Amino acid sequence: MPKEKTPFLSNQLKEIESHINHRDQLNPEVSQVNVAWHLDHMLKVINGIYKALDQSDSELYKTDINVKRSVLFTLGRIPRGRGKSPKSVFPPEKIISEHIYTQLDQSKINLLALDSLDKNKYFKHAVFGTLNNDKAKKFIKIHTNHHLRIVRDILSKAQ
Repeated sequence: MPKEKTPFLSNQLKEIESHINHRDQLNPEVSQVNVAWHLDHMLKVINGIYKALDQSDSELYKTDINVKRSVLFTLGRIPRGRGKSPKSVFPPEKIISEHIYTQLDQSKINLLALDSLDKNKYFKHAVFGTLNNDKAKKFIKIHTNHHLRIVRDILSKAQ
C-alpha cells in the first residue's frame, strides 16, 4: 500500500498553531515585533499568494530570469533584516488571536488547493519577479520557514 503524501506545509501550519498561545512574546534582540506579528504575516502571505495565483490568467504567464530569485531558491533561506513586507501582508496594529485561527484555517484550505491550480497560474513578487505555481510554492515554503525560525528564536531567548 503506497504511503500517503503529507499535505504541503502541514508541519509548518501545525507549528504556527502551536505558537499562537505565545503570541505576545517579544525579544527585540531577535525581532522588533512579537510572535503574533510573525504568525499573522506568514498566514497573510500564504493566503495572499494563493488568491493571486487563483485569480491569474495562466495564458498570460511568461517566465522571467531573476537573479535574486535564483539565489533565494539556491540558498533556500531569506537573510534576516533584508526584506521589506508590502502593506498588503502587514499585520494590523492590533492582532486578534481569533483572526490568526481564521487565517490558519483558510491557509489549510488554500494550500491543499494549490495542487489543483494550473502550473502556469502566477503572481508577481516585487523583488523575485513572476512566480508560477511551482515557484510560488517554493517561495511560500522558504518564507514560512524564515519566519518560523525567527519565532523559535524569540521564544528560545524570551526574557
